[in-house]
Amino acid sequence: MNDMTPTSSKEGANPRAVIGGNNPPDPLDEALAPYGDFITEAEGWLDGTQVTTAAQMKAVDDLAKEIKAAEKAVSTARDAATKPLHAAWQAEIARWKPTLEDLDRIKKGLAALVSAFKVRLKAEQDEAARKARAEADRKRREAEEAARTAAAGDIEAQRAAAQAQAEAKAAQKAASAAGKDRVKGVRTVSRYEIESHKAALHDIAKNDRDALTDFVEGYVRRHHKDRVIAGVRVWEEKEAY
Repeated sequence: MNDMTPTSSKEGANPRAVIGGNNPPDPLDEALAPYGDFITEAEGWLDGTQVTTAAQMKAVDDLAKEIKAAEKAVSTARDAATKPLHAAWQAEIARWKPTLEDLDRIKKGLAALVSAFKVRLKAEQDEAARKARAEADRKRREAEEAARTAAAGDIEAQRAAAQAQAEAKAAQKAASAAGKDRVKGVRTVSRYEIESHKAALHDIAKNDRDALTDFVEGYVRRHHKDRVIAGVRVWEEKEAY
């Protein structure tokens, strides 16, 4: 019997010859691998018990050094993995950007060409709709008055009241139609101009104190080291890092 007969078992085979064996290692796993024991040990320390001896302090400091190294290794691996993707994304965005910007310029240019005419036409339509509503209200009041005063035995008065009611309905229909006749591509926008920053600040302080508080806290957080700010106390204290 030939001792060199190939075996069908995968035992002892080259792992890259096995299905799935050519998968590359995960960069995240590779970055964390040297620090697994340190992370486990650190988690053991994090049971809520405070350090009380110099030896314990040194042990924790040594672990913290390794955790910081692990953090740096993971950040480095992340950057290596994501930078090519980010660069590709930026390049693709840059490829589309000029065309989109040019289309936006064309769109705004076309809107500018018809803006004055559309605004004038809309004003005319709004005025026509207002007049139609006013006429419908007048016809409605006339019909109500005719119906109220027409005697049941006066056929002509009854006919006049019916005619007034028909005219009121027609006027209401015309008013509804006028209200639907609108220029497309016209919108109402809000503009503003600050005439007094002081007055605006006082108004915000009175009516939206939370917004002013958010601004003050953000400003102090960014600039308390740069200069003395009235009403703000600054001090230094020690803490572990």
